[in-house]
Parts: sequence; C-alpha cells; structure tokens
Amino acid sequence: MRDGQERTTPTKLEVKGLFKAFQAMMVLQNINLQVHENEFACIVGASGCGKSTLLNIIAGLASPTSGQVLMDGEAVKGPGPDRGMVFQSYSLFPWLTVADNVGFGLQFSHLSKSEQKYRIDDYLEVVGLKEFAKAYPKELSGGMKQRVAIARALANQPEVLLMDEPFGALDAQTKEQMQQFLLNLWQKTQTTILMITHDVEEAIFLAQRIYVMSARPGRIREEIPIDLAARRDVETKLSPDFIGLKRKVIHSLSAS
Repeated sequence: MRDGQERTTPTKLEVKGLFKAFQAMMVLQNINLQVHENEFACIVGASGCGKSTLLNIIAGLASPTSGQVLMDGEAVKGPGPDRGMVFQSYSLFPWLTVADNVGFGLQFSHLSKSEQKYRIDDYLEVVGLKEFAKAYPKELSGGMKQRVAIARALANQPEVLLMDEPFGALDAQTKEQMQQFLLNLWQKTQTTILMITHDVEEAIFLAQRIYVMSARPGRIREEIPIDLAARRDVETKLSPDFIGLKRKVIHSLSAS
C-alpha cells in the first residue's frame, strides 16, 4: 500500500463467491476479492487459470454460474460506463484518427461537441499524445497505440479501469516504459484499476495489492499487500524489498 496507507477507503469493486463453469468444466471456483477506491490491484496467474474469464465477468461481458460482482455494493448486471476495459490487443479503429479513437465512446454520451473535444484533448495531454491527434493507428508504435487505448477508456471517466494483459504484446523495453507510464498515470488520475497479468515483476511494480490465482479451476490462492513506496522506478525492481515480494509471489504461484 502507498506510504503506509491503511484500508480505510471504501470498497469500490467486490467479487463474492463467484463460480464459473463451461459445460462440465469448472473454470473459476469460489472467487472472493475486493478492490478499494483509488487502489491499483493486480491478479497474477499462469496462462489458462481463468484470469481473462474473471475480468470479462467483472466487465459484464460474461455471466457467472453463481456468485456476484458488486460495484459500490450494487450487483453488476452487464456492461456499463462505470467500468472501462483495456485489452492486450489495442482494438483501435484503423480508419479513425487518434483523436477520433479516443472520443469514440463519447459520441454516445450527452456531452456537447465542444465538451467532447475538450475531454479528448485533455486525455491526449494526459497520455502525452496530443501532437498525434490527427495521426492514424498505423503511424504509431505499439506503446503509443496502447496509450491511445488507455486514453479512450479514461475519456469515458469510468469508476474502475479493467486491464487485460495490456502490455503482453510489447517488447521488453517498451513494456518497461509503459509500466512506468501507467504507474505515473494512476498516481495522477487516482483511477481505481484492476489489472490481470502473468508477469510477476509487472504486478509488484504497479500494484498496491496482488491476488495470486491457481489454475484448473481458478481460485484465489493468496492476497499479498505490496508495501513499497508510492514513487517507483527501475531501481525499485533491484531493491531487497522488491526481490522479497517477488520470491513470495513466485512461491505462492508454484504451491501445490
């Protein structure tokens, strides 16, 4: 948690007793977790453990077999503007400019054209892409495309940002840069974030709290608070505290 922050902030997102089965196969078993307001939480697990399925249920894109997802204590019934989603694939419209991609969801809002433009410009500034407003996705690097996708999700001002392996398709150097970018962005916007990843170092670097998932069926094996300073950089990953947390997460992942 940041700078010794106690858990006094209200719960923004909660998953209670969630099960998911596909035909006779149990994919998720008794998932219970909480994400507090303004918190950055990560779910870590190996490929195939059901992380993406869980995130899709939280987003309202799929239904649980039993159990529920709550936002501010209210049951989630389907997709909604209170939850923004960022996928591993950038999912940008290649025929739209960067600005039009960021503002795509706003055209369905009650904002005036001038208010939409102001918000688009504002979030392009936040992600450092204002000078690329008129560019097209094919003209951008992978990291820039993902920043556009993040800006598009944030432009709708969701209460929770859900992220599904957002940097999984990037090369190692760009991935490091995007992790620092996302951490800085979270500190600036204080948006509540729940992100899934199989990258242990990424989760520790970004999160205030990690949920470790086991595989087949997916279960929450352990909840690990990340008691690192709020300001983190490349040196953080070399610190004894970071290495100790990495050892703890890896042991939890490999437990039988």
